[in-house]
This record gives sequence, C-alpha cells and structure tokens, in this order.
Amino acid sequence: MRHPSPPAARRTVLALFGAALAAAPFLKPPHATASVRAAGLDHPAKKEIAMQLVSSAENSSLDWKAQYRYIEDIGDGRGYTAGIIGFCSGTGDMLDLVELYTDRKPGNVLAAYLPALRRVDGTDSHDGLDPGFPGDWRRAARDAEFRRAQDHERDRVYFGPAVRQGKADGLRVLGQFAYYDAIVMHGDGNDPLSFRNIRKRALRTANPPAWGGDEVTYLDAFLDARVWAMKQEEAHSDTSRVDTAQRVFLRERNLDLDPPLDWKVYGDSYHIG
Repeated sequence: MRHPSPPAARRTVLALFGAALAAAPFLKPPHATASVRAAGLDHPAKKEIAMQLVSSAENSSLDWKAQYRYIEDIGDGRGYTAGIIGFCSGTGDMLDLVELYTDRKPGNVLAAYLPALRRVDGTDSHDGLDPGFPGDWRRAARDAEFRRAQDHERDRVYFGPAVRQGKADGLRVLGQFAYYDAIVMHGDGNDPLSFRNIRKRALRTANPPAWGGDEVTYLDAFLDARVWAMKQEEAHSDTSRVDTAQRVFLRERNLDLDPPLDWKVYGDSYHIG
C-alpha cells in the first residue's frame, strides 16, 4: 500500500524553492558554534539504508528501486503519486521531473503530457493525463535516463538539503535521516508544518550539537516536534515511522544507523542485516 505523500501546499512551495535550498543549508545564527564533524548519510552505504527506510514507510517495501515505475492516485487530493519519492501531479515536483527528463531527452514518452501537468499543478485533476499517463510513466521507467532524472530530483529537492542542514547542525547519520524523512513528508515551505518550522519548534527546547547541545536530547526534541506536526493532519496521523522506527534507533543510541536495523512501520516489521 502506498502511504500519503506531502501536502500540496508544502510540496508546491518546496518545488519553487528547491534549487535555492539545494545550493546552501539554512544560515546558522551568530551565536552558533562551529559545526561538529558529522558522519554522512550521503555515504553510499548509508544512503542505501535511507532509501530503504523511506521506502518501508512510503511503499511498504524495502525494494525502493522497484518504485521508479510506481504510479497511482491514492485519493489524497494531490493527483497522481509516482516514482521513488512520491512525485505528485498536483504539487509541482512531478512537473519539474518531467521537464528535466524532457530537457535531457526531448521527445520522450512523457513530454506530450507537459501542458496537462502544468494545467493540473495545484489540483487533484487528471485532465489531459488520462487514460494514457500511468502506462506511459511505467514505460518511461524502463529508460535509464528517466530513472537518473528521478534520482536527480530526489537529491536536489529532498536528500541534499536534508543532509546539508543535518551536517550544519552537527548531526550524525540518524539525525540527517530524520531531517530527510521529514522533508519527504512535509516539504520545506513556510507554513507551520513544514520541515523548517518543525526544526524551529525543536530548537525552542534543545540545541543541536553545532550549537553546543547534546545530540540525543536534540533529536528527541526534533522527533517530538515531528510527531506534533504529523498529528495535525489526518493523512499523517499514524506516527509509527517515527515511534517504531526512528525512536527505536535513537533509544539504541545508534546515531550512525549501523546495521543490523530492526523497525516497524504501520505494524509491518523490517530488517536490514
């Protein structure tokens, strides 16, 4: 079962500001101390774990590479949800993806849908997309260039900004992953439930290591803020991707996400050996 993707308003803002976020992390305030040298979620082995963890919550599967071809309307008001990170036809990031793919490979099977994707952006409409778009998406997913485009947009809009901000805050792999998972679900706009405001909420009660704080204490505060944000929306009210996954690793003090890893999401058990 595919679980809900980020809300339209947040994802639209994220698409607008993704390039700027990808260029640099948030500025640290003047009183911040030098950033702790943090281990990287961007190490290939750790990134693979991150992809599997997110896929367990987004796709109920560890096989994240099988999701390039995934597409359906899950009835959450965001139109079609598709691909490895839940690109949505109603939230702008799917449009950005198909535009990138078309820049790289003009005349591809999805290029003809660009006018329709521009029209339906911000809505749940399928106007101009049905009946052929789902099948053509799956056809496109057989193309390595389209898969590379999905990887690029995942990294530009979601993964890269999360890792950079996590490192700037002095967080190790688990903290960087907590940021990534939050941006995947909530986006990074200016509304109260976006990633940056979840982070601000956490900063009211704890400082990250780069500001002289204790990493475990700060991550506990961040996850508290994340759960609060999730419970504001019915679609995200099941907080197991935090409660029985990220908090499990935090309780174990597994700040580098070193295998073996055992967790649950939506009641399903997962293991990375």
